[in-house]
Amino acid sequence: MSDADHPQIYLITPPQFELSSFSNDLSGLLDAFEIACVRLRCASEAAEDIGRAADNLREVCHAREVPLVVENHGKIALTHGLDGVHLTDGARQIRYMRELLEDDAIIGSFCENSRHSGLSAGEGGADYVSFGPLAETPLSTTEPADLEIFQWWSDVVEIPVVAEGAISMEIVEKLAPITDFFALGPEVFSASEPPAKALTNYLERIR
Repeated sequence: MSDADHPQIYLITPPQFELSSFSNDLSGLLDAFEIACVRLRCASEAAEDIGRAADNLREVCHAREVPLVVENHGKIALTHGLDGVHLTDGARQIRYMRELLEDDAIIGSFCENSRHSGLSAGEGGADYVSFGPLAETPLSTTEPADLEIFQWWSDVVEIPVVAEGAISMEIVEKLAPITDFFALGPEVFSASEPPAKALTNYLERIR
């Protein structure tokens, strides 16, 4: 994941997808846009399903020098040659993952709307933290992360911060000066328009 003057794009796969067609879609996006990282999110808990997707998307991403991380499954990352893991339970598993994976592995932590969780993740060795969602969703279990947490993090902490979940165009414009990455998943892959067009619309607001 790289530094830049403006927030970078971090793509999150749909939890379920047809492997061949999605690989083609992802290849097109990575060829057309500068993408900092891709996260594999799998609804299936079957190791063979996650591993099959990991192998396929690894070839797509690594051919374009884009890192691929997997959500929660550190052993999958290790055995399938991925670049790291994104943890959805805050700081709880970071030290274990740092011991499991190689020193240069990417370890990220989703911290909902909690500064404390974010700081704990950073102290545990996270390479980035993410806060979200940015608005209420049908699956929300906490209050949305407000813009203040990003401003505070930007002012106080050096660890990169990622905004993810329910990211509207209006939120993008407000957050662009104070976040390092936007993690886009359904905003791109479940939009009413083609993924490339949806992503273009976000990039126009970011830059």
